[in-house]
Amino acid sequence: MLHDKQSRKVAVVGYNRIPFARQNTAYTESSIQDMMTAALNGLIDKYKLGGQLLGEVAGGAVIKSSMDLNLMRESVLSTTLDPATPTCDIQQACDTGLESAMYIANKIALGQIDVGIAGGVDSTSNVPLVLSEHLKQILLAANRAKTTGDKIKQFLKINLKDFSPSAPANIEPRTKLSMGGHTEYTVKYYGISREAQDQLAFESHQKLAKAYEEGFIDDMITPYAGLTKDNNLRTDTSLEKLAKLKPSFDKENGSLTAGNSTPLSDGASCVLLASEDWAREHNLPVLAYITFAELAAIEYVNNKHNLLMAPVYAATRMLKKAGLKLQDFDFYEIHEAFAGQVLATLKIWESAELMKQFGFDEPLGSIDRNKLNVKGSSIAAAHPFAATGGRIIATMAKLLDQKGSGRGFISVCAAGGQGITMIMEK
Repeated sequence: MLHDKQSRKVAVVGYNRIPFARQNTAYTESSIQDMMTAALNGLIDKYKLGGQLLGEVAGGAVIKSSMDLNLMRESVLSTTLDPATPTCDIQQACDTGLESAMYIANKIALGQIDVGIAGGVDSTSNVPLVLSEHLKQILLAANRAKTTGDKIKQFLKINLKDFSPSAPANIEPRTKLSMGGHTEYTVKYYGISREAQDQLAFESHQKLAKAYEEGFIDDMITPYAGLTKDNNLRTDTSLEKLAKLKPSFDKENGSLTAGNSTPLSDGASCVLLASEDWAREHNLPVLAYITFAELAAIEYVNNKHNLLMAPVYAATRMLKKAGLKLQDFDFYEIHEAFAGQVLATLKIWESAELMKQFGFDEPLGSIDRNKLNVKGSSIAAAHPFAATGGRIIATMAKLLDQKGSGRGFISVCAAGGQGITMIMEK
């Protein structure tokens, strides 16, 4: 702990990820530990961290099995870091990557550690399968049975349908709706058009394609399993093609499609955070600083349209603490879970009437859309849940470093009605 009551500045000094892959494509046989290890090894090699003892490595996955106990510890032990480097598993749905960065950043700020890695990984291809509840209870009862006869009695209760495993479901347990199902409520409630959603999605692909063409992504990715770039990127998409896609969630009256929503995908990312002294001692430039962050949650069971609107609260509280306005930023990175969710968030921030519904007296106002997701975002790159935070922090850090000064605003929504916002500065 610090004894002078002054927190230290937290620097982003490095980043790495593997290409993101659409579900059931390149990474079908890769475990989340395989992918997390690959992302970490790429970071370690890039910044010559082999053999070093770091303060901590934190991260996690949204989709884990009981076999993935100590995911980050096992991943670190598969790298060339000093095996005495401690780890922590963190899970907060799509906020996992940012929450892991906040965890490491706070320890650096408090002087508990000098350097750490924050990361995240997810696979929707190689998922844990769960036995049916009926079969599980039979097997447990058989295990408790004292005699062979009693065990056989339990086994005779098994029927064929018990052998149909269950995969993790992308739904909210309290509403039985998927994120997309909730976002259909969102776009209808806030009046977000299909055309506006398709336009944002189209721009996301265009911007990411340009980022690849100009070499912006080159030092951010470690090739893995035959991929050298995100395979969800559609360089040939068009507004005409997007307009032809059928609704994915509300088949009759919906406007969310496979084109303006993020696909299920696989991937891993990580960022290297450190104190200024550590960065200087290791000859690493400070790309940007993490200066403020705010976590919020929102009621969404009765207000189904607000599942992904927690950043409305987080942003307002954070900006007040920072003494800044929403317009005081050079870049904005708003995670594109769905184009409709991004547009609804922006509309709420702009509207005095809508902000009053959230309990605020004043709107945050509008932003310059030319500063939003300038290198593309999740609709183009894809969204392996826990890995998205690291991708966004890395993008913002590089943008600020290239500019040489300025501020960046980050917003990520998450399942369970939660959300994180963050400010980065150079």
